[in-house]
Amino acid sequence: MLGVLALAAGLLVFAGTATAVAQAPTEGRPWMNPGLSADTRADLVQAEMTRAEELLLLKGYYGANVKMNWIKPAPAELRPLLPGTAGFVPGIARLGIPPLRETDAGVGIANTNWMRPGDLATAFPSGLSNAATWNPEIAFATGAAIGTEARDRGFNVVLDGAMNLAREPRGGRTFEYAGEDPLLAGLVVGEEIRGIQSEHVISTIKHFALNDQETGRGVLNANIDEAAARESDLLAFEIAIEHGTPGAVMCAYNRVNSVYACENDFLLNRVLKGDWAYAGWVLSDWGGVHSTVAAANGGLDQESASGFDRQEFFDAPLQQAITDGSIAPARLHDMVHRILRTMFAGGLIDHPMVPRNPSAHVEAAEHSAEEGIVLLKNEGALLPLSKTVRWIAVIGGHANLGMLSGGGSSQVLPLGHVSDNEVYVGGGVIVLGNGAKIMPLGREIFDPPSPLAALRRALPGAQIDYADGSDIDAASQLAAQADVAIVFAQQWMTEGEDAPDLSLPGNQNALIAGIAAANPHTIVVLETGGPVTMPWLPHVPAVLEAWYAGNGGATALTRILLGDVNPSGRLPITFPQSESQLPRPQLSDKNSAHRFFDVDYTEGADVGYRWFELRNQQPLFPFGFGLSYTSFAFGNLQVMGGDILTAQIDITNTGTREGSEAVQLYATPPASDRPVAARLVGWTKVRLRAGETQRVTIATEPRLLAHFDRNANLWRISEGDYTITARASAADVRASATVALAERAIKP
Repeated sequence: MLGVLALAAGLLVFAGTATAVAQAPTEGRPWMNPGLSADTRADLVQAEMTRAEELLLLKGYYGANVKMNWIKPAPAELRPLLPGTAGFVPGIARLGIPPLRETDAGVGIANTNWMRPGDLATAFPSGLSNAATWNPEIAFATGAAIGTEARDRGFNVVLDGAMNLAREPRGGRTFEYAGEDPLLAGLVVGEEIRGIQSEHVISTIKHFALNDQETGRGVLNANIDEAAARESDLLAFEIAIEHGTPGAVMCAYNRVNSVYACENDFLLNRVLKGDWAYAGWVLSDWGGVHSTVAAANGGLDQESASGFDRQEFFDAPLQQAITDGSIAPARLHDMVHRILRTMFAGGLIDHPMVPRNPSAHVEAAEHSAEEGIVLLKNEGALLPLSKTVRWIAVIGGHANLGMLSGGGSSQVLPLGHVSDNEVYVGGGVIVLGNGAKIMPLGREIFDPPSPLAALRRALPGAQIDYADGSDIDAASQLAAQADVAIVFAQQWMTEGEDAPDLSLPGNQNALIAGIAAANPHTIVVLETGGPVTMPWLPHVPAVLEAWYAGNGGATALTRILLGDVNPSGRLPITFPQSESQLPRPQLSDKNSAHRFFDVDYTEGADVGYRWFELRNQQPLFPFGFGLSYTSFAFGNLQVMGGDILTAQIDITNTGTREGSEAVQLYATPPASDRPVAARLVGWTKVRLRAGETQRVTIATEPRLLAHFDRNANLWRISEGDYTITARASAADVRASATVALAERAIKP
């Protein structure tokens, strides 16, 4: 009876929530005074709450329109409020506490259609594309746009901030994440979170931690040394939390060193809430709870989707555990306090939701795509194309319909989509395969506009023909007649399953080879969720990595192809030559999704480019790599020591076009008893006119100069000479200097 009684006492009808809370008087409600601290306000309101009301905040309900037989229905009182949400936590009307209405939003608002039919959202570029901008300002602007679109729809919790390091490039959610480096990932994701929360919307950060593959994600056990975890995956989270201050942390499905992440005392209590002094709350991933007492005492504050878990853990079982003393009253108080103080700190009380007509942010999505597209090859300066080109053959990749997006819970129903039918072709989106409506899991969706349409708009005087590529001979014949051939190649990735390998699926490699043989002016545009192998690379003069580029992607790509925008994207992830170069050439236990198995991260903190350097392996394309239509020179590197090591260097645009360079600073610690690799310790992205020189200053992240001392529970910078290099990529050293640093400790 507890849940029903609590709901009856605290249920808010959403349509009236905003007005009721906004007009709530402060008299008799001191917690409504915005002049008080968030913690004080939380204490004041919590003192007025009943036990049933406290428990109400610790349990969410699943709301998306996907039917799964094993999901227990929510109470009847709540069901009208759930559609269109990823999760819903009832509010407490008598105290002016609004409900939490949650939306998936890894690449834009994924949970739409709750207010009106045809409510669509801006599809933003993938997380990997966002990281490829190497531009925190772009990340912030993307976040602010997502936050605005969430508020427009009445959502006050955004399930964004995805950033697990790319230890497994075949991972099905690699496209949602921010690459392989803890500094780049941490700063970019932190800025996106900060942008979201600038709109008085709470953002999560996820999935904490080491949720680096989809295969067996609910049963795998990630084994890693503590120091290695602190110096890699955990450091990425630490940096992002410092910069973005997310209101909530979503714990992961997997186990870490034999303990489920959502009841992992080391991760949640010792590191997150202890060492990092995190003040927000921890919510579970949907279906990620496995216990009541172990989870609550292990640091979990909220069960996100009651009914989605295989049984309910934070309803009557939680009350019983508090009653019998298995969970202390102080722990209950802390769980509730963390949620309330974050609602006050995030502005949810003082800036209540007022749903309005949803806005679009295609321009922001386009700008992000422009800076995230990476030029990988440009032999003979084939690009940019002349605007007087007469005939272009566009081939493959459904380029007549849109640009590919990634699948899973982050899937956006993009602007331009006009049908919820399983297959819709023309003017908007094509959906391939079978899947549920509204949340299109297991389907391929293409974001409008199409590259074909964008090219035809930009080049009205050119003949631009399309072939779908299913008939390689016919496509090759078309390509042979054209002045230029543009082949669109795709790798669809989705939550819930990993790619079997790094090859382009189907006959795409053969198609590209055939087109390249037919036309020496062939351009390949890759729309992938991560790295792919390229057996045809020696025979293709130009290659662009467009990732999943979103609603602004086709326009951004066209502007780059024609030189209206100079490409400035840089890889946030290494492209291997083959799977044999990976720490785990075979996907870990890919046939064992329903039994426990171990994944041993023997590479430790040496993820991605550091792994390649230590083994003297040459990748297909290194981390940080990207070409431009101009060129840059580096000179006069000076490094200054101190608490924050800084470097200054002259960057000159030596070409004939304005462009941007990502100046990357790496540090190699002094020799020790084991080989050490260079680490990215700072960067800046600088835009220069042709011939312009600018002296830039780069401040470093001290923890990337250090190692983590597990016994002392702190970071240590060793005494000695550090090699500091300015690079255009992890493999392209342009300038070098040495600086002597004294030994010192840094508390976590």
